[in-house]
Amino acid sequence: MPTLRLRITGSEDDARAISNLLLSLDGIEHVEEVDDLMPHLDDDDSSSAGLSDDEGPGTHELEVEAGNDFTAQKVRDAVQELALELDVFVEFEEDEG
Repeated sequence: MPTLRLRITGSEDDARAISNLLLSLDGIEHVEEVDDLMPHLDDDDSSSAGLSDDEGPGTHELEVEAGNDFTAQKVRDAVQELALELDVFVEFEEDEG
């Protein structure tokens, strides 16, 4: 069963819209927002030290289990189309499971 990981660069509403789209597709076994496990720490010497993190779009990570390769391709196609409409950036990573 293919597992896709999506990194969405956009607002909470954008991530929710993509998640809702995924849940509406036939053949999707599971959709879950997962935390980014990489710490994002400011260096004390960094030019961005102390700046607010809420100035730009956030990133959201979704994990999607598709029933088969056809459904996984349907996920990629549908998400790419919605991302264009929402003007957000989506990256895909896939594990063959």
